[in-house]
Amino acid sequence: MPPEYYHPEEPVAKHGQVLPHWQQGEVYVFVTWRLADAIPQSKLRKLAEHRRIWLDLHPQPWAEEVEGEYHRRFSNEVDRWLDAGSGSCILRNSEMNQLVAGALHHFDGSRYELDSYAVMPNHVHVIFRPLYPHKLAAILHSWKRHTARQINHILGRSGELWQERYWDRLLRHPLHHLLCRQYVRDNPVKSGLRKGEYSVWERSFPYSDSDSENVK
Repeated sequence: MPPEYYHPEEPVAKHGQVLPHWQQGEVYVFVTWRLADAIPQSKLRKLAEHRRIWLDLHPQPWAEEVEGEYHRRFSNEVDRWLDAGSGSCILRNSEMNQLVAGALHHFDGSRYELDSYAVMPNHVHVIFRPLYPHKLAAILHSWKRHTARQINHILGRSGELWQERYWDRLLRHPLHHLLCRQYVRDNPVKSGLRKGEYSVWERSFPYSDSDSENVK
């Protein structure tokens, strides 16, 4: 069996700039991406400048506690903005969030193994394991391209739907896994969403032949 959690002594495939995206074989990864209009550009520019200064003072590679500081300073701030419900929030529509959920399930078991997800009004959280030889970037590109085409067609709109970048983090150990799962599960409730305004699903844990599905 391939390792399920990040191992600091094993090689990591990296791509992208600023904060590179990491993939270590078939290790679990927690990914978040958002709608293109989810956060005002003025806020993003200010955050980017603060992040640039911080990155200059903290060159990689990072110890785990330094990476944790990065996420507390920057990733958590973005999450707060997203949960506040900024932008068009077109995924609040039940047809749209179910469409995204369907795309996540489409290649489950062939290109990746889904663990859990939450489709929020303006962003998506997913925990999954890429399956060899499929790459993290290709999986994300497929999800975003397919759903953008469908949603734009249904809504009679054109142009960019998703923000190009995404946030990801390899899961470190079972406790980290459980905490991330809880975050995904609780995100709609903490945001005050009503039934139909989001989709949540998780596989039974520990895994068995029958999945425990909670699609809402």
